[in-house]
Amino acid sequence: MAASAGFSSLRWSYLHHANLCILVLLSFSAVNAYIEGLYCGNENCYDLLQTTRESTKNEIVKAYRKLARKWHPDRFKTEEEKATATVMFQKIANAYEILKDEEQRNDYNYMLDHPEEYYSHYFYYYRRTMAPKVDVRIVIAVSISVISIIQYLNAWNNYNTAILHLSKEPKYRIRATEIAKSEGLLNTNRRKDRRKKEEIREEEEAIIRKVVEQKMDIRGGFSKPQITDVLWIQLVLSPYYLLRYLAWYVRWIWKFTIKGEEYGREEKFHLIKKYMKCGKTQWEAIDDYEKENYLNQSLWMKENFQVWKTKQEEDLKAKLAESARYKSYRRYMKKGGAGQIMFGPE
Repeated sequence: MAASAGFSSLRWSYLHHANLCILVLLSFSAVNAYIEGLYCGNENCYDLLQTTRESTKNEIVKAYRKLARKWHPDRFKTEEEKATATVMFQKIANAYEILKDEEQRNDYNYMLDHPEEYYSHYFYYYRRTMAPKVDVRIVIAVSISVISIIQYLNAWNNYNTAILHLSKEPKYRIRATEIAKSEGLLNTNRRKDRRKKEEIREEEEAIIRKVVEQKMDIRGGFSKPQITDVLWIQLVLSPYYLLRYLAWYVRWIWKFTIKGEEYGREEKFHLIKKYMKCGKTQWEAIDDYEKENYLNQSLWMKENFQVWKTKQEEDLKAKLAESARYKSYRRYMKKGGAGQIMFGPE
């Protein structure tokens, strides 16, 4: 009987201590749900705004406006009251900034529910607060705009460089000078011109460059820039290009795969360009005479193209073999070239 009473007393004591431990743990969790330096510190953001976790965004906005009017420092007269109001006003504003943002509010709620994940709360809080609050769409738009401007200016620079080069090339310069004289753009009697030689020369250079620009067909990467080639316009027109490509592809399948029709001139050029792996700019840079030569050799046919390609590679090797510079380079490489490391006794 005494043993039974002792066991009951021991059991009651154990349960009492267990309940106390649970209460301590619960109170510990509740206290540690608020972390100094994060969100609203040791206070609850919802309590500061006199709202609950179930409050909607509109309710939070209304609560903030009401409390902001109440605690605005300008409403108080004494310095002590203003100081107290300023602290409270800042707390309310901080709580509002946290709860008005949906993602930040979710992070805060998660911290309240999982206070034990101490370090992860620090990470997510500072990652969000320290990250620059710039709309990604604005960043993308600015980046595309900068790329487009650089692209357009670079194209004009290439074009002007090509014009300057052609205007100094003897073959093109003589032809441009003849055209300028025949059109009366150049003054043939320089003795009557009383201007300085420098001024006359500058004017002649400008006229020759203008003739070259108007008469010469510059293609490829040095062609005259088109606004439609810049990235912004290309992106805007991409749906149109996609639809046009799909229409072209369906037409190709129907005419040449299903119906078995013969290739036209443009289709032959397309196949040759495909086999040569030429881009649009590279293809445009090829002379028209050379393109006609491709057609005459029937290079749109895969087997003919392979024969032509092999011959081109062999011709290139033969030219390199005859080149004095290439021979010198080969001798240099046989001797070890740059950076040769010798291992042996010192």
